[in-house]
Amino acid sequence: NILHRFIVPHVTQQDCFVDVLQDMWHYEAVQDIFARGLMKGVSETEFAPEIAVTRGMFVTVLYRMEKEPKSAQDAEFTDVAQGAYYAAAVAWASENGIVTGNGENLFAPEEAVTREQMAAMLYRYAQYKGCDMTVNQAASYIDSDSISAYAAKAAAWAFDKHIMQGNETGAFLPEAYATRAEAAAVVRKMTQYLA
Repeated sequence: NILHRFIVPHVTQQDCFVDVLQDMWHYEAVQDIFARGLMKGVSETEFAPEIAVTRGMFVTVLYRMEKEPKSAQDAEFTDVAQGAYYAAAVAWASENGIVTGNGENLFAPEEAVTREQMAAMLYRYAQYKGCDMTVNQAASYIDSDSISAYAAKAAAWAFDKHIMQGNETGAFLPEAYATRAEAAAVVRKMTQYLA
């Protein structure tokens, strides 16, 4: 049937990753983000939902959301090698004000991204996309005072737009490292917000 050539087969996450099953809270998010090509597995059969996302990984996801545009410059950070998988993503994100370094011209791409760093990157990405940055509802995190000044507005915005929420106790946990499952869930919410 000639029609079959134009139909993309539906592949379930359960078929692809042995460590992401239908009864897991992040199943749909991982399935959606994988299908969109925004996040890949750590191998052909494993997603590794509980390992931390690195700064390089998360910037690469945002870069893929933009269909990997070319940057006018190379990454300006001394710890971002030109051949690294995240080099073009970091260059694009830096050029467009989505990421900043960790001081001394370093980006720390292999360091795990914290929740407040993730919020800040998403906030700057939304600004880059021309989104409404108004915050209508104050964040009700029980640990709001522990969010770094640079990320406070971003965390409030992410809460207001239902992109990032607190845990079951109402804590944002700004210094906690985000897992790949959490990143998939947050990115999925971001794509829904931008739709």
